[in-house]
Order: sequence, then structure tokens, then C-alpha cells
Amino acid sequence: MFFITKTYLLYHLLNRQLRHQQMIYPFSMHKSDETTVIATSKNWKLPLILVGILMPLYAAHADKGLSLEQLMRFNLEQLRNIKVMGASKYEQKQHKVPAAVSVITRSDIRAYGWRTVSEALASLPGVYSAYDYRYDYAGTRGFSLLDDFNTRVLVLINGIRINDATYDHGQIGRELPLDIDLIERIEFIPGPGSAVYGQNAMLAVVNIITRKGSGIRGGELSSSYQTAEGMVQERLSLGKKFDSGVDALVSFSGLQSRGADRFFDFGASGVSALTQRMDGEDLKQGFAHITYKSFSFDFIYGNRHKGDPTSSFFSDPLTRSVLNTRHLQAQLQYNDSFINNTLDVLARVYVGRNHLQQAFVAQGVNQIATGPSSWHGAELRLLSTAINNHSLMLGIEYQNNTSIRQTFENITPPEVLVVTNSPVVRVGVYGQDEWRITDTLTATVGLRYDYNGWIGSRLSPRAGLVWQASDKTVLKALYGRAHRAPNSYERDFSTITTLGAPNSGLRGETIDTAEIVADHQPQPNMNVRASAYFIDMFNVIALDINPIDPFLSIYGQAPHRMISKGVELSLDKTWDWGGRFRSSFGFQDAEQHGAHLKNSPYHLGKINFIIPIPLMKNLHAGYELQYYGARETKDGAQTDSYVLSNLNLVTDVRWMKSLEASLSVYNMFNENYQHPAGGSNWQDIFWQPGRTVRFRLDYRF
Repeated sequence: MFFITKTYLLYHLLNRQLRHQQMIYPFSMHKSDETTVIATSKNWKLPLILVGILMPLYAAHADKGLSLEQLMRFNLEQLRNIKVMGASKYEQKQHKVPAAVSVITRSDIRAYGWRTVSEALASLPGVYSAYDYRYDYAGTRGFSLLDDFNTRVLVLINGIRINDATYDHGQIGRELPLDIDLIERIEFIPGPGSAVYGQNAMLAVVNIITRKGSGIRGGELSSSYQTAEGMVQERLSLGKKFDSGVDALVSFSGLQSRGADRFFDFGASGVSALTQRMDGEDLKQGFAHITYKSFSFDFIYGNRHKGDPTSSFFSDPLTRSVLNTRHLQAQLQYNDSFINNTLDVLARVYVGRNHLQQAFVAQGVNQIATGPSSWHGAELRLLSTAINNHSLMLGIEYQNNTSIRQTFENITPPEVLVVTNSPVVRVGVYGQDEWRITDTLTATVGLRYDYNGWIGSRLSPRAGLVWQASDKTVLKALYGRAHRAPNSYERDFSTITTLGAPNSGLRGETIDTAEIVADHQPQPNMNVRASAYFIDMFNVIALDINPIDPFLSIYGQAPHRMISKGVELSLDKTWDWGGRFRSSFGFQDAEQHGAHLKNSPYHLGKINFIIPIPLMKNLHAGYELQYYGARETKDGAQTDSYVLSNLNLVTDVRWMKSLEASLSVYNMFNENYQHPAGGSNWQDIFWQPGRTVRFRLDYRF
């Protein structure tokens, strides 16, 4: 009855928001376009009806005590006992973490058929995404500034900073150099994290923990085919824990997409046309994770070749534009305990390289822009519990961006137009004390000092109070300040396009965040969360018109602060029979000088549930329903609000116990929806892909 009532209320909420909405493509689709839209937005009502019909069936089905495959079993107590690393750089229980942390497990990824980290994050409260046919972008609590490369979100893989040195790009889509099937869990920590991480950890930290060889225990072979883009994807992973104690995982992944026929309006150029398979993609990835006693080694490699059908940076419409990205990182880490396990020592050394290259045609001339960067660094972190009721952490981090080059040149005739090289060194020292004042009250205080060769010194404080008000309720009061230095792309924008101008005088950004979080557990298998936050960001770096030359764009400091305030409500419920239900609703109001921010919806609503299918053994369904409010585009127009439905069916093949099959339908009801485009695009909006079907097989040996 509870779920029927909740579904009924959500139905009428969405109905009021979308009653007068009609979303129809403004063109005739080409016959070969497999994303052809054949339904209007009225279809969004159908999934809600399905929820209302199916949930009572599954509640009744629970009484049968069906034995379910372990992957699909969810228990909130087990989930709460997962220790989180990303909030403080050491393990903490979720209810003690000074943040409104969310954890996405490998079980979630398999159950919902998520293809990228971006899709997984989009299921969380306060998170929304954008896609411009080049990259995926994450909006967090109302902030997703156009022409930004996720620079205000820090992405980590096993503690390795993935944001590169040229663009500070936090990779979360297919450009992430890691197959999502190799992820054990994703920790999403909203709010400022600079007190322990420094650069980039302004809006959130995305900490990815990978699987180990002991979790594979042999080999995994995966293959899938996806419609619309004619996409084939494959993966081979080998893993084992040997008698010697060595735990090793090695994996290779590939993806080949022929692309789809898509319509684009090239704005001021006067061109509107159906591009034919210009968004094809070829992806190769390699990953290795090896541990032995106190040592671990990580190797991450990704090579992506992606067609750009949008003619970004105002290149000639309908000409071939190709984006190539190679990412390589390696890390050696040591972690052990001393002095009766009261001193934990972590030391790491790492190297990285990222090479982005985009070839395009501008005014009939073949041109190429590149942005390679190389870096290396080291970190030492000490954690002491020698003093009763205190966890004292002290660390130092060093990163030398030895080479940050950008070039802009003609291919025919050969001519180098611009070359820059802006190496920079970053050094940070941080400390934190987690003080258990009483059995029910814990205070966390942290401070980090950073020096950056471009902007000088910065301090990032952090404070949190966690109160176990009762056996069922935890309250958190949080404050933090974070910063971000300008990256080379923003300082030397002219190297990418002749329409840009450099600005080496850019200062760093700063953000202050205050938040109240309440977690309540009315039942052992149910958790309710409410959070309210206030965010103040100033000295924001944004793309604007050059005041000296109106024909040039330039990255500069926004003259006014950006403020965001909002509320997030969420519910998480599990059953012993294998079902899980999650829902959230968020209201966020992000503004600058009294005007609502562009690319920022007011409302977000999410429903996710996982269920066994009645009368069909070993078959499970993962379903998600997502509502996104309207967003303002760069030209002042409004995208329509929209509702997305995704369904994933997964089963074990009975006659082969090691074979798993899944069928996924994304955008199940062919919703027509758009995302705002950035200032370097001809377009004001991008129509997003329609219904897509994927069939996948996984074989374990």
C-alpha cells in the first residue's frame, strides 16, 4: 500500500509538470535512423502504471521464499557496513563519514545495466547529466556550467587522480579509461573535499574502487551488441589470488561503433542536416591491478577514437571531425600498519600522461589541435589512533606537471600557428582529526595548505559534527571550503581555436558549502535521508566575450557569486526475497546575481527498483525512472522537462551455470529530450539518443 500511494503521488506530481508538454522532433527522420521517434511524451505515464501494478505482485511473491542468486540480494545492513575510503582517505563506516555519501555497488551496476559511470551517478540524488556527442558531463546540486570539463568534480580510481593536467577533465563517460565492469563500487561524496584532496574537489569526489583477482577467480568473457549505433563491445578479464599471496587482475576491453544518422542544426552557419554515421567510435582499454602483502600496483590505459558530428569549435558543418584521446597512468602503493596497529602508513608514487588531439576542417582548411600533458607525483599519509578516541591524519602530496603543451596548426598547408608549454608544480600538506567526543558524538576538523605555481597559496578548512541521536537516527552538520586553480586550457584558450584569447592572469575559484544531513532508519531494512545545503562559489572561471576584442572569447572571472541552495529527500528499502526500492526527489535553486543559472534544473526525481520476476527462476529486472526539470540554454531558451525509463533484464542460462544473459532497453518509451550545448558549439541544444536496445552475454570460466 505504501508503494502504491507513493507511486500515485509521483504520478500526479509529474502530470502537473508535463500536462501541456509535447516533444516532437522538428524534422523528418531518415529511414536508416534507428533512433526514429514514434511516440510523444505521453508514453512517460506507462512506466508509472507498471510500477503500481507490479509492486503488489512482488510483495506477494516475497512470501514464497524464493532462493535468489547472490548478486541480486540486497541488504541495507550489509550496504551500511561497507567502509568508505573517499571521504577522508581512510576507511570509515558510512554513518560516521562527515558527508552525505552514496555508494553504488557492482551489484547495482549489473542489475541496472549501466554502461558508464555517468549513467550510474545519474541515479543518485542531486545529480544530472549532459552529453554533447563528445563527452559526458555531471551536474551536481544545480551546478553544471557550460564549457566546463567536469573540472569541479574530482575523479579517482584506486586513489589515482584521473583529472588530467591540461583540461582538468573529470572523465565519467566512455572517455573514462576503465571498463565499468571492473568496478567493485563507486563512492560519491557530494560537497567540498579539498581539505584532503586539494585541487578539483569542489562539488564532489567520485572515488572508484576496482575489483580484485580474487573476485574473478579465473576468467570472464563478455560480449554485447547495441542498436542505434551498431555498437559491439567485448571484454576479457583474468584474475586469481595465488598461493604465494599475489592477487592479480588483468583485463582488456574494446568497443566499436559505426555511428547513427542524427539531425543537427548548425545555427548561424545556416546549415541543418542529417549527419550520416559521423559519431562512430573505437575504444581500446587495458587495466591491471596487482597486490602482494603491503604493496599494490595499478596500470590504466585508454585509447578513444570518436567522431564529432556537431562540428564543435565552429568548424565547418558536415565535414569530418575526429577526437582522439590516449590516457595512461601507473601507480605503486605501499600500505601497512605499525606500533600495534595504531599507526597506518600509506605511500604512493605515480606517473601519468594524457594526449588529446582533435582534427577538423575550418574555413576549408584541415587543422588539428592537441593538448598533451605529462605528470608524476608522490604522496605520504600517516594515520594514528594512538591517542584514545582520536584518529589523527597527516599527509603531504606533490605533483609535478612536467609538460602541459597545447598546439594549433594547419595540416594542409603545414603551418604551426600556436604552441604553448605551461608546466606547473603543486604541493599540498593536510591534517585532520576525527575526535570521538562521546559514544554518540563525533567531531571532524581538517585543514589543507596548497601551493600552486600559477596562483600561489590556498587554505581549505573542513568541519563536521556527527551525532547518533538514537539507535535509528544520525544527524550531521557539515562545513567545508574548496578551491580550484585555472587549468592550462582556460589560461591559454587561443591554442584551441582562433576565436579564443589567452588569460594568464586568471585567479583560483573558491567554494563554501554548509549542509545538514539526517539519516533515519525506521526499520532494519529501510533508510530515509533528508539533506539541506547552501553553496557559495566566487571568482568562478567562465567563458565570456573578450572586452578588448568582441570577436574573441576568453575565460575570465565571473563578476558575481554563484549561489545554490536546495533540499534532497531519499528512501532506500530492501526485502529478504531480493527486492530493492530506491527513490529520491531534489529541489535545487542555483543563481547568479538574481538570475537562475543556465543548464540547471529546479527539480530532479528518481525511482530505482530491482525485483525477481515471478514464476521465472533466476530472472531479475532492474528498472529506473528519472524526471529532469527544464534547463535554460546559452541563448536563453528552455529545454523541455523530460522523463526517462530504462529496463534491464538479467538471468543465468540454466543449461550453462557460468553463462549470464541480459537484455537492456534504454529510453524505453522513446522520449524526445534535449541537453543544452556549450558556447563553443554552433547548436543551442542537442537532441539526445532515442530508444536503444542492448543484448549481452557474460561467460565465466
